[in-house]
Parts: sequence; structure tokens; C-alpha cells
Amino acid sequence: MEEENNKDEIKKTVTEILKTSDINVMTESKIRKLAGEKLGFDLSGKQEKKFIREIVNEFLVQKEEEVQEKGKQQVEDEEEKEEEEEEEKEKKRPRVSAKEYEDNGDLIICQLSSRRKVTIQEFKGKALVSIREYYEKDGKELPSTKGISLTAEQWSTFSKSVPGIEQAIKKMQTRSR
Repeated sequence: MEEENNKDEIKKTVTEILKTSDINVMTESKIRKLAGEKLGFDLSGKQEKKFIREIVNEFLVQKEEEVQEKGKQQVEDEEEKEEEEEEEKEKKRPRVSAKEYEDNGDLIICQLSSRRKVTIQEFKGKALVSIREYYEKDGKELPSTKGISLTAEQWSTFSKSVPGIEQAIKKMQTRSR
């Protein structure tokens, strides 16, 4: 019974030493010496060395599991943060209009602001992407001459350039801060 109590005391003391020490510089020998001094036991015997080694290994395995679990949690937290950021980006993206077609038949792709819209229209048998300002007349929203209409080919060229434009914007924003 006393031997069992001693083992419990040794385990408790060694674990406490491990918790409060720098594991990277602590050795089994130092742990045995510190535990022996605290407990007033000689821990240099073969059985004691083996027992302390088991305690140290058990502690290290537990620490490694905690590190892995913490890593998994960090990955999960980062993924969750990325999802939240993506949701925020989605909220900031131009809204698709609830009204799908203009009175003149143009397909509304999105509303950039209260006065600007992106629409798809057909002109002389060709589809055009139109980014245009609108004005109100007689209670109707009408397209102004302020804007641009791009052919499918021009739109394709422009859309391929968007990542470069976004990069340039970010650079410019960081310089102006």
C-alpha cells in the first residue's frame, strides 16, 4: 500500500515538474533529481528510472495529442473565418436585381448603386454587356448616355483582366494608408 502511495506521489510530483518546466531542455535525469529532492526519495534505482520514463512518455504523448488537437482546432477556426469572410464578400457584392428585365427587355444582371446597373441587351443581333447610369423621367428609370456597352469579345477580355485590376486597387489602397 505504501509503495502505491509512493508511486502516486512520484507521478504527481514528476507531472508537476513537467508542467512547469521547459520540456525542450529538461532531461529525465534532471526530472528524477528534482522529484527526488522534493519527495526525499532516492529515485536513481532501475525501477524508479523505468517508472519515471513511463510518466515522462505518457506526459509527452498527452502533450502531442493536445498540440494536434489545438492544430485541428486552429484549422477549423481558420476555415470558419474564411467562410465568414466569404459570406461578407458575398454580402458586399453587387446585388442581383429583384426585377429581372427592364421595361425595354434588357436583362438586369446587377445593380451597382442606386443609379448604376449592369444589363445584357441585344443590339443589331449582338449581345452587349452594358454598364450604365440611369435617370428617372415620368416615374420610369431610363438608361442615360453615361456608360459603356461591351461586345461579348470585349467583355471576355475585360473579365480576364479583373484579377490584375483588383491587385492594382489593393496596392493603391495600401500606399494611400
